[in-house]
Amino acid sequence: MEKENIQPHLLLNEDVNSYLRDNYLTSNMISAEGDRGDDRFEHLLFRLGCPPLFTTLRFNTLIHDTSTVIASLRKEIEKNYRLRGLDMPDISLHPVLHDTIVIKNNGPVCREKVKKEVIVDLLCGMAVLRGADVFVQGILGCPSGVRAGDKVSVYADVDGKCLRGLTKTYEGQKLFVGNGIVQYSREEIYCNEQPLSGIGVLMTEPLYEAPSLSGTCVDMIFPQNLPSIVCSHILDPQPGETILDMCAAPGGKTTHLAVLMKNKGRLVAVDKTVQKIEKIQTHAKEWDIHMIETHPYDSTKMVDNESDSIGGPPFPNETFDRVLLDGPCSALGQRPSKRNKMSLNSLKSYSTYQRKLLKIAVQLLKPGGTLVYSTCTFNQEENEKQVVWALKTFSELSLEPQVPHLGQIGQVCEGLTDDQRQKLQFYDPGTISSQLSVDNDTIGFFIAKFKKNE
Repeated sequence: MEKENIQPHLLLNEDVNSYLRDNYLTSNMISAEGDRGDDRFEHLLFRLGCPPLFTTLRFNTLIHDTSTVIASLRKEIEKNYRLRGLDMPDISLHPVLHDTIVIKNNGPVCREKVKKEVIVDLLCGMAVLRGADVFVQGILGCPSGVRAGDKVSVYADVDGKCLRGLTKTYEGQKLFVGNGIVQYSREEIYCNEQPLSGIGVLMTEPLYEAPSLSGTCVDMIFPQNLPSIVCSHILDPQPGETILDMCAAPGGKTTHLAVLMKNKGRLVAVDKTVQKIEKIQTHAKEWDIHMIETHPYDSTKMVDNESDSIGGPPFPNETFDRVLLDGPCSALGQRPSKRNKMSLNSLKSYSTYQRKLLKIAVQLLKPGGTLVYSTCTFNQEENEKQVVWALKTFSELSLEPQVPHLGQIGQVCEGLTDDQRQKLQFYDPGTISSQLSVDNDTIGFFIAKFKKNE
């Protein structure tokens, strides 16, 4: 097998692979009697290495109506696809989420590779699989003699060992992501006095045909994975309420909450660094949202009963009507993902940190209030087992049904009843389905909705 033809399965460290396999096997052997759990896990890794075949965009319902947004978006995408010689994709409104536009992607498409190869970093390669062009900063290797206008085959460096400026054929593991047209010569890329920016390779023949949305209608749309959109709807914030987004960057859910609140009420967004807060502020400004209070702060230290609930963090107990905790996680559900070098110790550390955040969230929530906890991973230690822990630790919490419920129910887990599993929502890319849809071909994601009883 040629190295550039390696399969798109997600590659994990051996001990992490074994740990997750055992975890996943246990739940699926019990919940799906007759299924071969080992095959399911291999299928999961394969799906995680491929991009979803649907792009979802949330649009700004505060300012724009549906027909205007779709018409503007269609015009931009038609121009983009015509430039690449691609057929126009289907664009429609999601049947349940009326603030969400769905674009049907296409792939993998059989492409004939060419002799000239460009090597890009893995992050860039994964972005290409979801519709991006190659920005010049992502180019690692480029053969001698390449000039602007040349057609090249683009490969992602799976091992992370390609040295910038490589001229020879890269002998490490590489993943073909499509063909494109180089926008600069090799000399311009590497020898310019001032570093170049912008598109380095225009992807005219991508392996997966998906819209390139960088800078497209930024005041109207925000590209967001479907489960993340669902998450904010489940919290169901109301105008005039006091809401907390505990780990808010980059701000997609924060601005969604503001829109659902009709820009009325108090919405506090917290994250650790100024840089993360600036991302939230940028997106809010693009959407003309002014109600969000942003604070660079450590959410694990956000409770202080001597403080004033009106100011910034810390806050006294029972300050917020609703809390969204989409905290740091192992992010193993992200797609596409070809290589994850996370150690087993690092993987196991997330659940401890998440429990610190959950404790703070429960303290800050008013009696009768709603807490939504979510992750973008399939690791049960961070999902169902966290729910079991929370219900045992905080007697005042109970699980609530979720609306909308577009994913599957929670996985089988010791300590959870069937009724409780029905109230959880799990998006499992490893599910074997005869027909992929926008609701089941997503990233891996988990959502739990709690009520703090009075």
